[in-house]
Amino acid sequence: MEWNGLIADFEFYLKLEKSQSENTIEAYGRDLHRFVEFLSILNKPVHPNDIHLDDFIQYFVWLAELGIGERSQARMISSIKSFYKYLLIDGIVQDNPSELLETPKLPRTFPEVLSIEEIDKIESAIDLSKPEGQRNKAIIETLYSCGLRVSELIGLRISNLHFNDGYVKVLGKGNKERLVPISNKAIKEINLYITGYRVHLSIPKQFSDILFLNHYGKQLTRVMIFLIVKSLSKAIGLTKSVSPHTFRHSFATHLVDGGADLRAVQEMLGHESIITTEIYTHINNQYLRDSIRQFHPRSIH
Repeated sequence: MEWNGLIADFEFYLKLEKSQSENTIEAYGRDLHRFVEFLSILNKPVHPNDIHLDDFIQYFVWLAELGIGERSQARMISSIKSFYKYLLIDGIVQDNPSELLETPKLPRTFPEVLSIEEIDKIESAIDLSKPEGQRNKAIIETLYSCGLRVSELIGLRISNLHFNDGYVKVLGKGNKERLVPISNKAIKEINLYITGYRVHLSIPKQFSDILFLNHYGKQLTRVMIFLIVKSLSKAIGLTKSVSPHTFRHSFATHLVDGGADLRAVQEMLGHESIITTEIYTHINNQYLRDSIRQFHPRSIH
């Protein structure tokens, strides 16, 4: 079987058996097709079983000469290694030459973090006289108070809001659900948005359970959330590079700075890794809620 067919089978495997997101699957496929492009340029062997470590080394030397940075190279190495692990499991190759590939050491980067004062200023900059004002305030507060990814925010469903219990159910990466504690402040802003704005919208049936909607009654996009955040940051003259994800970083940083247990923060963020996944699966929901109430700045509201 040729490379394209094997890559397609690998993508199918990632989707069905590994529950990877569409973005992740697309990135893996793109990286692997680039390697195939390199092989075709040099008239290299057409089957993965014929590839040796030297071929990979030559490929990454070529990428470096093209100006591909170390961070991108590290991701490509990860794609190739995952692909060959799959081929080995499936019996398509007998050896895995990618095992010996070394990931380049990357400089450690630290994401921007907003102070609680900066977050309050951003919320204060929202024009509540506009119809969408309260919606935007609820969005910012939910991003920060729950530490959600943008995809999780725009996918929030009304049926998954359990305000009486102090939780929201979130659909995270790989379609994995988790319960995230929500602050009283966020609950208040969401309720004001629902009763003052959302209730007046004409909502198509397919969006009836989606929490955050545009003025057409349709689900918001990732781009729209990005533009809202950028506009508000500009309005208060913030020089930091702020995106929706900045509120997630701030959520985690403020909890840790306040003394919250790292395991609880990890569980609330929905992060997983080979090494740490097991220890996070045994943290009970009451412990998570207590951590939020004790350490998150919004818990006093």
